[in-house]
Amino acid sequence: MNNHIFKKRIVIIIFLFIFLFLAMIIKLGFITFYSANDINNKAYDLWSREIPISTSRGIILDRNGKVIVGNELCYTVCSINRQIKNKDDAAQSLANILNCSKDKIITHLSKNNSIEIIKPEGRRIDKSTAEKIVKSNIDGIYVTSDSKRYYPYGTMLGQVVGFCGIDNDGLSGIEYMYNDYLKSQNGSLKIYTDAKGNLMHDTISEFEEATPGMDVHLTIDIELQKIMDGVINKAITLYNPKQVMGLMISVKTGEILAMTSYPYYEPSNYQAYDSTIYNRNLPIFNQFELGSTFKIVTYAAALEEGLFDLNDYIYCGGSSLVGDRKIRCWKAGGHGSQTMLEGIQNSCNVCFMNLGQRLGVERFYKYLEKFGMTEKTGIDLQGEGLSIIVNKSICGPVELATQAFGQANAFTPIQLSMAAISAVNGGDLLQPYILKQLETYAGEIVYEKEKIIKKEVVSDKTSDLMKYALECVCALGTGRNAFLEGYRMGGKTGTAQVISSTGGYESGHYILSFLGMAPMNDPEILCYLAIDKPQNCVQYGGTVAAPLVGEIMEQSLTYLGIERDYENQIEKNLRWFLDTPTYKVDNYIGKTKKEIKNTQFYNYVYYGDGDTVIYQSPDQGEKIKEGDTIMLYMG
Repeated sequence: MNNHIFKKRIVIIIFLFIFLFLAMIIKLGFITFYSANDINNKAYDLWSREIPISTSRGIILDRNGKVIVGNELCYTVCSINRQIKNKDDAAQSLANILNCSKDKIITHLSKNNSIEIIKPEGRRIDKSTAEKIVKSNIDGIYVTSDSKRYYPYGTMLGQVVGFCGIDNDGLSGIEYMYNDYLKSQNGSLKIYTDAKGNLMHDTISEFEEATPGMDVHLTIDIELQKIMDGVINKAITLYNPKQVMGLMISVKTGEILAMTSYPYYEPSNYQAYDSTIYNRNLPIFNQFELGSTFKIVTYAAALEEGLFDLNDYIYCGGSSLVGDRKIRCWKAGGHGSQTMLEGIQNSCNVCFMNLGQRLGVERFYKYLEKFGMTEKTGIDLQGEGLSIIVNKSICGPVELATQAFGQANAFTPIQLSMAAISAVNGGDLLQPYILKQLETYAGEIVYEKEKIIKKEVVSDKTSDLMKYALECVCALGTGRNAFLEGYRMGGKTGTAQVISSTGGYESGHYILSFLGMAPMNDPEILCYLAIDKPQNCVQYGGTVAAPLVGEIMEQSLTYLGIERDYENQIEKNLRWFLDTPTYKVDNYIGKTKKEIKNTQFYNYVYYGDGDTVIYQSPDQGEKIKEGDTIMLYMG
């Protein structure tokens, strides 16, 4: 019985061994024929180390191929942590060279990544620092070549071109808008190492080539940009303004030739500036009540509707009664009897209130839309602002009157500029653009932008009349400080009040502007300049902004090779109210009437019954013209 059981158990054990052997054979066969590739791949993943290979980001050039944003060689530190024998010593050595804390480096060296980029501490370091690391010969620490952005013109065009972050991705401006084209496609070198990180020499390395980014050519002409910024910088020194906005645009195509936003910042060191400076490209972002430069739109709309003839007469007595409200012209005594052509030359508010009334609410708003003032222009830059317009449903006679001469609504400089261009280029509302073309690293042009006509706004006849009227403004009217001998400048002045956060307008805060185009027989370029809160000057666009635009335009037209036309130019009127002398206002607060000396150059008007001046207008330091009045309040 026991012998039988023993034999039975032997048979079971034999069958069990046979079963296990067959199972092993089947498993090995399965591994051999079905799982070998998967196992090999896992093994290779354990052995492989992928070293990223970077290449250059595309550069940004002006319309003539001059580099605006380039690349310069730098270096980046990386580590293969398995090769580091003493992490503490390695971290200390690296921290000393990179001038950072040891703990930050320890964090990098403790990661399980096959290759760790030491960033931001060791990202894009200079040659001197890189050489120190190489000479230190730290186990597992490597230095690879890299590139970083280079801005040869410093702060110039800062808000336009923008900047890149630590990973070389665009974060603002052109760098952001066209990041997908500018950024490179990184390659890699795959090597194989053992568990200790030593190179396995019997394996074949794999190499994937990196592809450089595309070059972006802008419509900007860096020479025109230099001209505009040179004049603006003089204005900054003279007037110490809060902000400055500058634009130069091709009247024929809508191409942006120059664009300036002040305050400036350095793209290579953007972290040192407030984000409101580098994130706001003021010529396309800032909305404000334009003042008299907006009168171009009202005048063109009324001409297109046939509501007046240039030789029609209108009387300005210094104010106009609109509904139950008396709205004043900027000239207290009025302009008297004048033609409608003289109305725009004089920038007469009464004239434009009358034109607004003739247009009526429906037609006025129709032309706001036609001139593109109710929507963004569509420029290919980030951060474009949208206009703020009085709702048509609540627009009464007073709102219509003030809108007609440039108050109540807020627009951006780019909106105004494109509207003005459409008024003189034959009536075409163009879409502004700043990208000219895209070029691969091999030199192939893969995209070229063309001008876009959005719609027709006015007729050729109206456009011709507008060219003549705006040329008269510069030869005979408020814009004569921008007059250029032989270049037939046309334009419009603007003196805009700034809305206070508490309601109404801020006392003494103006945005002085001038919009100029030339030559008016065949307009080529527009230049718009707005100076926010300038100091130590007469607060008129015609005295501050107009001569600056004249200087910019004269240099620009000469650079562009445009010939002067002396024979057909309207002769300049040599007499104008702004030629009168100006005086700086003294401090009268605390003085008595006896202490205030009368003068033949300006007048005093006293209010109140006290003996001592407690308030004055204008304030001390402001400038007034000969014949003006200083108001003194006694208490």
